[in-house]
Amino acid sequence: MGPGPPTWAKIQGQGAGVHGMPLEPSRGLYLYCETLKAAYADEIVTDDEAQILHILAMALGVEPADTAECRAVVAGEQPSPFVNGDDRFSGHRTGDVATYQSALIAALDDEVITEDEWAMLDVLRGLMGLQPDQHAMIAQAVMMTAEVDAQGERRLERLERFLTLHPYR
Repeated sequence: MGPGPPTWAKIQGQGAGVHGMPLEPSRGLYLYCETLKAAYADEIVTDDEAQILHILAMALGVEPADTAECRAVVAGEQPSPFVNGDDRFSGHRTGDVATYQSALIAALDDEVITEDEWAMLDVLRGLMGLQPDQHAMIAQAVMMTAEVDAQGERRLERLERFLTLHPYR
């Protein structure tokens, strides 16, 4: 078992005060930043929310340095690379179901989805244009997978290994 996902404190510390090049707008970055806004709305990002963000970044191909820059954008420390009202990056695309499923697996890791985690998932689902029935089918598929496999590996560990071996690019 590896060191696990970064805590929110680690995510915050990665870019605090040290901002590299401006973010290059992309759909993955847009989805990550918008979901981060939902997590940051109450100014408290729990370890469970940080875990969802970690998995989402992996699933969307967002680099660790860019997650720190997104945090700086959300915190108002630097300007957003996205124009308000620009819908180039929203709507349903190939791969969205798998990406949403990854976020849902991370949310279900402790078997409880908090109100804040639901808010993040709702934002992501809305941006992706996924319908409630699609969410229900994805949730059912996740719940049908074994929480722990025959080798004792947890669902989230299997997902992280898959995302590492098959990065989004």
